[in-house]
Amino acid sequence: MNEDKATRYHRLGRRASLLSTGWTLLLLFGLLVTGGSASLRTWATDIAISVGFGNGATVTVVLYILALSLFIDVLTVPFSFYKGFVLERRYGLATETMRHWLSDHVKAVAIGLVFAEAGGTFVYATLRHWPQSWWLMSAAAYSAVTVALVNLAPVLLLPLFYTFKPLDRVTLRERLTALAAKANTSIKGVYEWTLSDRTKKANAALTGLGNTRRILLSDTLLAEYSDDEIEVILAHELAHHVHRDIWNGVVLDSALTLVGFYAAHLVLGLSVASLGLDGTSDVAGVPVLLIAAGVLGLAVKPLLNAVSRAHERRADRYALALTKNPSAFVSAMRRLGQQNLAEENPSRLVQAFFYSHPPIKDRLRAARDWAAAARVPV
Repeated sequence: MNEDKATRYHRLGRRASLLSTGWTLLLLFGLLVTGGSASLRTWATDIAISVGFGNGATVTVVLYILALSLFIDVLTVPFSFYKGFVLERRYGLATETMRHWLSDHVKAVAIGLVFAEAGGTFVYATLRHWPQSWWLMSAAAYSAVTVALVNLAPVLLLPLFYTFKPLDRVTLRERLTALAAKANTSIKGVYEWTLSDRTKKANAALTGLGNTRRILLSDTLLAEYSDDEIEVILAHELAHHVHRDIWNGVVLDSALTLVGFYAAHLVLGLSVASLGLDGTSDVAGVPVLLIAAGVLGLAVKPLLNAVSRAHERRADRYALALTKNPSAFVSAMRRLGQQNLAEENPSRLVQAFFYSHPPIKDRLRAARDWAAAARVPV
């Protein structure tokens, strides 16, 4: 593993992420203190009136969110382009063309805009009608949408970006289906996931819930890894469903969302007078909500990552126990680390804020410890 190359790659990626986040927060703050947000709201209201909607609050919200979303994306897209395209090509990981990257970016922005419009319209409707309890209703709606997306993403969202087809390797398909049955987890198929038109990285996933749960194996994984290695990787993914990590994550995310909306409620109430807003339901206060959410998100990131790393370590142990094949686990982790340019020695601070998985070296050491305790050769 080329540690120096991997370290530089991840350091530059983290720097781009931090700069993008800081720049976004600065833009939102600037819109508030300069009156730009109020001017944008006035523009949206004027447009609503000019097209015959009078002072329709809903149309004003829709137009404001549309303008704000496009404004933020245009001014932050250089960071996205650098991290998602330039950096990936510089370090030999990308295979996609610029046109392909732009197409995916436009689709992502369009989908994000749909959710932003729906969410913003709902939040501001609750702010107008239930100013004291809007945060509770909005948090509940957000949690419900999260559950729906976890269930429907494999059949509604992922196909908008990726190509899938049933896995045609019969022996491997039957082996993985049997493994899922052994783990008492029902699946609705095993699919080959085309990633080679974007990246040289390998990946696997067990996505969806209930009737949408399916195994996804990237073509880059299928091309390079043995059936034993793929089986142990899939066993790790199965563990998340066996241990209900997805549902646990939804519950934790819902709790933090509730706290976040309540914090936004308090901050918004305190900001009305100082920012010259026409009450808490004034859509010009959207940047206040976004800043509050962003700051809280950064604050709880170490907690979320710590919980995620604990789940990942448990999933590794489950995969080893289910397959009893630590040698395949070790070889798969090494190969993934090299192919995906994993960082070998991230600092504790970096792990706290950026790592949802333990570093590869820690996972390898844990696998060897498990093998030694189980007296299974590696």
